[in-house]
Amino acid sequence: MPETLATFRGSVRCERSACPPALTLSGMTVESPGEATALTLSAAVPAECPDTLEDAVVEHLEGAHYRIRSGMRAWPVEAAAVHLHREIAARFYHVIPPRPAPWSKRLFWRAVLVLAASSTGLAVLKVLRRKV
Repeated sequence: MPETLATFRGSVRCERSACPPALTLSGMTVESPGEATALTLSAAVPAECPDTLEDAVVEHLEGAHYRIRSGMRAWPVEAAAVHLHREIAARFYHVIPPRPAPWSKRLFWRAVLVLAASSTGLAVLKVLRRKV
């Protein structure tokens, strides 16, 4: 029974590279909605494989044998390696709380903004800037 590696939804871009031979499928998947996914097959690209696919499914059959399905068409691929990359940066950084600015930096910028609020303060800032 085939093992599903990725189920793409919508348009899937197919990028070919000659050296080393590889096919990279890029798009959004059912497994990770909202996260860009790229699946690279280290294999010679089937000649009849188009530049874009719709709702593609990539399955691992056995050993180095894979199948790409889109609609009623299928392309067998024999790949030495498969690499699956999901863009998780948004989810990762959402979990990490932002680091608060150090008190000295907050105090400095508060003073600069107070000075910039008046014409006298602007003159002081211009003089200080010339000294730097």
